[in-house]
Amino acid sequence: MKSALTIFLGAALLAGCSSAVKLDDVPVVDRAGTALQQGGGIGAGSGSGVGNGGVAPIDIGRSNDPSAPPAGPRIVYFDHDSFVIKPEFQGLVETHARHIKALPKRNVSIEGHTDDTGGREYNLALGQKRAESVRNALSLLGVSDGQMEAVSYGKEKLAAVGNDEVSRAKNRRAELNYR
Repeated sequence: MKSALTIFLGAALLAGCSSAVKLDDVPVVDRAGTALQQGGGIGAGSGSGVGNGGVAPIDIGRSNDPSAPPAGPRIVYFDHDSFVIKPEFQGLVETHARHIKALPKRNVSIEGHTDDTGGREYNLALGQKRAESVRNALSLLGVSDGQMEAVSYGKEKLAAVGNDEVSRAKNRRAELNYR
């Protein structure tokens, strides 16, 4: 059962990464609906020398320190009573996998959490399954098992306190913490 789930998650990740769209061949269309020539548009040929269109690309997600963890979220949220990674978090997992693989000395702790419903033992087991689910996805993306540790806190470390669904949804998570 576990190997079937691992194969399914791997296939889903690979399917999400593929695309038949050729981004270089897509024409740029101005607001009037007229197709512009490749490299045309505002600032083209103005002598600015800053790439296509005269605009320099900015990557705000990058730090000057290559060993710094990726900017942005480090939390994968789960549905109630589930440890299946939702499609909207596949990109997050892939981003962290690339970072961890690029730095062989980097270690990550994956902490599984649950909401406050259910018993202590059940929640510890579910939190462990959530952490292991993220760990398996990272492993399928090439991260070494020696760089990862999966830990469960169950319902012991709530991110949001409350008896409403919004609070409980914030607690059903796995957090990536770099060491």
